[in-house]
Amino acid sequence: MDERLMKKCVGAPIPEWDLAHRLSVSQPVGPEIKDLGTIFCSNSIFMDVIEPSLLDKQWVIMAVVISFVAIGIGPYIYYFTHSDGSSGDFIMNCIALLAVALFGTLVWRLGRGLFFGLRYEPVRFHRETLKLYAIRSRRFFAKAAEGDIVWEAPWTDDSIFCLHREDTPYGTVFHIRHYTVDNHGNVTRAFSIGREWVGETQVRLALAQWNYWCKYMNDGPYDLPLPMLFHTRHETPRESFLFSLYGFGMSASVFMRVLAMPAVLVFTLMRILANATCRAPIWPQAIENISAVAASDPYAEPRPGRPVGWAETVLAQRRGDYPDDANARVEGWTGNPDGPAYAATWLANPTARVSQ
Repeated sequence: MDERLMKKCVGAPIPEWDLAHRLSVSQPVGPEIKDLGTIFCSNSIFMDVIEPSLLDKQWVIMAVVISFVAIGIGPYIYYFTHSDGSSGDFIMNCIALLAVALFGTLVWRLGRGLFFGLRYEPVRFHRETLKLYAIRSRRFFAKAAEGDIVWEAPWTDDSIFCLHREDTPYGTVFHIRHYTVDNHGNVTRAFSIGREWVGETQVRLALAQWNYWCKYMNDGPYDLPLPMLFHTRHETPRESFLFSLYGFGMSASVFMRVLAMPAVLVFTLMRILANATCRAPIWPQAIENISAVAASDPYAEPRPGRPVGWAETVLAQRRGDYPDDANARVEGWTGNPDGPAYAATWLANPTARVSQ
């Protein structure tokens, strides 16, 4: 689900549920360490991570296209009611104007950033500065070395990282979010990190993902398991197709995938269309300067020969050249060793969490 469709709570206090399910940067939460498909690249200095809309932006793009077509309802009503040369009906004129305003607003709200914006908006976990740098939007008239618009979040326990819950028409979704607040405790900024998880049964995965990022920031990349895959920064039509296909479920049956194929092809076209109008993000020169990676960095990934993107990774897994479901355990963990059971307990009573 696109982050822009979720409640940001800007100008209001952080939701009580989010505060109750706050995440510590220094203590693991759960016994598992695992990436669930959120990584662009990693090295000894930084790790670039996706934000939620990358995986399913085709759904929002489709809504934008439908809304754009629906704008035509207004002119059609106006033409129909004025076709005999009359001045038309006041009520029908208002309905025509309302249709244009309503669907035009949807196009502007949802399409801004998806079209003529950035193809992806990475979140950089920077180990040397102990900060997160999140590219938020395209800067159209940037000065030299200014780059795109970036928000910063310090990697300290004073920072507010939470597991955010959102009730949607498609079920309850969760994602990891950072909040910035003012002196009165009201939200001034909020951004999401990684991907989203659907339903309480997947909270275990969210906690394992948080442990993965924490281990990288606190201990380095030295013994991290390989991520689920390395996302490509150069999305090809084949990758757009796989994003759209897997959007219907990674474990969907062949029958369901064949049944969904017409929609998958339309969604693929939508992603290709949006990407064609956008460009890659540009980091400010100041962040580039502190992110220089040595050519000899032994932890720079993806290294030459490593699969990148859905297509290459799936083929490599079938050949046995890339691990499927790589994970690790939190060293010294003394809480419940069962990930799902711990996650269920943490959801119900986060103040009673047991860590190492």
